[in-house]
Amino acid sequence: MNLGLPELLFMLCLALLAVAIIVFAAARAARRPAEPAAGPQEVDARIRHLAAAGKKIEAIKVLRTHTGMSLRDAKLAVDGLAHGHPIRHPALQGPAPQQPAPRQPAGPAADLATRVRRLKSDGRADQAVFLVRGETGMGHDEAVAFVDSIQVAYEGEL
Repeated sequence: MNLGLPELLFMLCLALLAVAIIVFAAARAARRPAEPAAGPQEVDARIRHLAAAGKKIEAIKVLRTHTGMSLRDAKLAVDGLAHGHPIRHPALQGPAPQQPAPRQPAGPAADLATRVRRLKSDGRADQAVFLVRGETGMGHDEAVAFVDSIQVAYEGEL
């Protein structure tokens, strides 16, 4: 390899440029103050303040830093703040409030099938379907099939 003076100077410039970029990036990272650990409410308030002040890019950066959201999702969330939409992300929700255990009604009437039978015998099959959907999360067709099967089983017991 025969390298002349121009080639050597070019390679030296490239090496110096690479070193300068690395030093600049390190200095910039050292200047940036470390963000104190903030709670979900403080982060949410900071994002809202930045967005309201017209600093959407900074709000997006803070949101991504604290939630790990993608750039697209964070931008949509910050844009949604202008329309009154809340930011829904587990990292900003804080600990879930303790919910009391659901009460279990006493006696044999607590059984879903028994309540469905009573509603159907009273001619309120539509309400029985709504009851089943509300308590089980079934779709409409599944709940109708369940209510119909309860009626058949109930009639067979008589």
